[in-house]
Amino acid sequence: MAMLTRSLVSASIPFLRGFSSAATSFLKTGDVLKRARIFTSEEVLDYSKVSHDSNPLHFDSESAQNAGFEDRVVHGMLVAGLFPKIISSHFPGAIYVSQSLHFRSPVYIGEEIVGEVRAINIREKKNRYLAKFKTACFKNGSVVIDGEAMAILPTLAMDEENTL
Repeated sequence: MAMLTRSLVSASIPFLRGFSSAATSFLKTGDVLKRARIFTSEEVLDYSKVSHDSNPLHFDSESAQNAGFEDRVVHGMLVAGLFPKIISSHFPGAIYVSQSLHFRSPVYIGEEIVGEVRAINIREKKNRYLAKFKTACFKNGSVVIDGEAMAILPTLAMDEENTL
């Protein structure tokens, strides 16, 4: 009986088509999505090659310490890359349209960083959804980067396979 009901409901509600589980989650204002990551020396080197940012603060401990840091610093934009990763992993096909960033504290190679996006506004627009998110990265519970992001989502149904 439940399968028949789900079939009838999904036939009349287009955004439910293609989902076999009644437990599908849909993004709503206030929802928080997270992902943890530890940045390695190899990733910092790869990012430097792609971005052409060869600042010695990222590669040389002595240069970093002379500038007032504890050790080599991970590129802030590499860390901020957690935000579109979180959004696109939950909403395949999402279009990332803007991001503001404030760099609060350094991130060092080998530290665990938790990226978080919190939905603060969602509007339907031409069969898609314009979502505004508060974004933040945390190290040991303290904010290292924060800002806001906007993305166009193809659906509000979340891909739950890519959670923290």
